Amino acid sequence: MTATTLDPRTALVVIDLQNGIVGRPTIHPAEEVVARSAELADAFRAKGLPVVLVNVTEGAPGRNEAVQSGGIAPAADWADLVPGLGRQDSDIIVTKQTWGAFYGTDLDMQLRRRGITQVVVTGIATSKGVESTARAAHERGYNVTVVTDAVTDMDEGSHRNSVEKIFPAIGETGTTEAIVKLLG
Repeated sequence: MTATTLDPRTALVVIDLQNGIVGRPTIHPAEEVVARSAELADAFRAKGLPVVLVNVTEGAPGRNEAVQSGGIAPAADWADLVPGLGRQDSDIIVTKQTWGAFYGTDLDMQLRRRGITQVVVTGIATSKGVESTARAAHERGYNVTVVTDAVTDMDEGSHRNSVEKIFPAIGETGTTEAIVKLLG
């Protein structure tokens, strides 16, 4: 469970670490995911590599069986990225309306313009935004690494399935410490 290498042109993609999501109950403390993502962001910035901060503003249209909010409007700052990420002017900000960060956004174009060949993904929720983004990156030909100690989910079984079955099939996994060490 260790990434073997990082491409010279790798970007960090941080999924949905925003006010309305980090406050939800998760199987691992969201504060730790934010702290590890911030550590990675600092390491990527120090190497002059892109940091992409992704937030979600609403759900995709269409019916589903999940319990809905009952018409309760989210707080005004629901989609705001958490301050703990240390957002910089150089960061790429992507706002999405679906689970994955590629669909309906300019993320692919932003990465290709910079010659990016690999993405390192962190965030919440492992089985939704993180997995959807990792799958879409893989489908677009990017090398994918998911940082397993910088992701969490609301459901343990879903998290475990993504980490143990999905991520190794579409790329590599590693820890924050291992990725920071590879950045050297």
